[in-house]
Amino acid sequence: MWPHLAYLAAARSADPFKAELRNLMIDSALAGSLVPVMQFNLLPSVLLMTVTTADKINSGVRGLWRRSLPAMLLALLAAGLSTGFAMRLPTSTPVLLACLPILVIHTLAVSASGYQLIRKVQKQNLRLDELTRFDALTGLESRGHWQQQVEALLARHDAAAPASMLLVDVDLFKDINDGHGHASGDDVLRGIAGVIRAAIPDGSHAGRVGGDEFAIAVPVALDAARRIGERIRQGVDALEFPRQPPLRCSVSIGIAEPPAGDAGLRGWMEAADQALYRAKAAGRNRVAARPDLPALAEP
Repeated sequence: MWPHLAYLAAARSADPFKAELRNLMIDSALAGSLVPVMQFNLLPSVLLMTVTTADKINSGVRGLWRRSLPAMLLALLAAGLSTGFAMRLPTSTPVLLACLPILVIHTLAVSASGYQLIRKVQKQNLRLDELTRFDALTGLESRGHWQQQVEALLARHDAAAPASMLLVDVDLFKDINDGHGHASGDDVLRGIAGVIRAAIPDGSHAGRVGGDEFAIAVPVALDAARRIGERIRQGVDALEFPRQPPLRCSVSIGIAEPPAGDAGLRGWMEAADQALYRAKAAGRNRVAARPDLPALAEP
């Protein structure tokens, strides 16, 4: 009857967690009291106390198994006094056979519970890893992950392995948020991210590095990167938003090859940022590149 009484006590309690902790302590005391009743028969006594302690460990409550030991020992002593500590240590074959079901079932049940917990943790870890590597709104790489990938691309860069960076900035994004709402601003960012994904070649890394700024590292030379930038600019210019039909958006894009010397990723981004400034200064909705090449604009 004890498991059913314990369930009812926890289910009807104002604080089920504390009630269940109390039930587990009583459970340990009951297990301890049964050992003298079985006259300390070796196998069932060890099995019962081990299974009871394992249940406390498997509960996940810190230190519960240690706190349950005094209750188990006190109950054992109290029951032992009532039985005169009569002992019959040897375990007969029928008793051994009677112990096998709980030994097998409990071991498998604990193993299954542990397996399910491990799988749950693995799934959560994969989700956390995905959240750290990708921007939740756009699905592009997060800034930290993008920087790691691009630094590796930069380390491989040489004459035989060209690379270019595109900085993409949404024109007048604050006006979009103020005029159409932040939800529409999010739609714009998602739409631009989709255009970027469709335009870049394999081996590229595109990330959201600011509120309305994207950075793309592509494994191509400057001329090819300018064509990619123009495809992105035209694709963004053609975006439509069914929930806000009047809404239109555009981007300015700055492109640069890795600078000579040991400027690193920061120097590369600064070069692309200078090109982006030129595109904005020329009237926005343009693609500009460094070295200083004529800016590509909307026809």
